[in-house]
Amino acid sequence: MPSQPTADFTDFKVADLSLAAFGRKEITLAEHEMPGLMAIR
Repeated sequence: MPSQPTADFTDFKVADLSLAAFGRKEITLAEHEMPGLMAIR
């Protein structure tokens, strides 16, 4: 089920781009710790 962007979509404002690597690491860790949640995603 691919998502389609809507006409009212606006970009997100990023407060601190230097935290992007940390955020990716946290997401990867959460995916491995909660496989059941990722299965229903």
